[in-house]
Amino acid sequence: MLTTALTMLLVGIFAGTMGAILGIGGGMIITPIVTLALGLDIKYAIGASIIAVIATSSGATIAYLKDDVLNLRVAMFLEIATTIGAIVGALLTGYFNGNILYFLFGALLVFSSWNMYRKLRLGKEVLKRANPDKLATKFKLNSSYYDKNLNQQINYQVENIPLGLSIMFGAGLASGMLGIGSGAFKVMAMDNAMKMPLKPSSATSNLMMGVTAAASATVYFFNGAIKPEIAVPLALGILIGAAIGSRIMPHLPAKVIRMIFIPILLYLGLQMILKACGVMI
Repeated sequence: MLTTALTMLLVGIFAGTMGAILGIGGGMIITPIVTLALGLDIKYAIGASIIAVIATSSGATIAYLKDDVLNLRVAMFLEIATTIGAIVGALLTGYFNGNILYFLFGALLVFSSWNMYRKLRLGKEVLKRANPDKLATKFKLNSSYYDKNLNQQINYQVENIPLGLSIMFGAGLASGMLGIGSGAFKVMAMDNAMKMPLKPSSATSNLMMGVTAAASATVYFFNGAIKPEIAVPLALGILIGAAIGSRIMPHLPAKVIRMIFIPILLYLGLQMILKACGVMI
């Protein structure tokens, strides 16, 4: 019991740190470890992943709000589309071939990893338009943040609001129908579609993930999928890791964060495509 608790604590610290930096849930880190290394049933692994997302979001969001990195207006705006998508996805479960959806969303993630690679090569993080997006101006979505790596205030514009909302609806649909996390889709929508810098995208995604996960946590709790002996040390480790990650991220160059994020997006996309083809990895 003590060994398991210490293992979960260490796993939580690692998952929380990476989750806070990248703006994605720790499920892709936690699930393989607790299922393969500890031999835990996949049901409990999914329950642990839900706890991971909520804990990462809670730990990181406090720091990002204090540092004024996340864009609260964008988060609340996009969360509407995600929530509607999740509800529609849950209602449509069983009516569509899951393999087709896995393939489509997997291909989207692979394409996004390529877009991120292009941005990495160009080195452009901040969008500068002579004529700002009308919808972004109307809803006051344009914002700024202080980049601790560059030691300067960065003003940025947001664009392609309908496309961002469409991707977030699709992310919610995928979550509701396939039971997958949508942290990668959230960052993708803001960074690729809406042209937000990566740091505000990551910080904003952390807040949104917690809102989405909290809605489904109750279901997993009453289904008995959340085991306290796993969830408690894991959540504690994640809170510590999220505090560490949220302090590291503002000081990291956006280029480094992108270099970490690209292979993760590519891995997730290929994993979904292979799953659609009946290959389990």
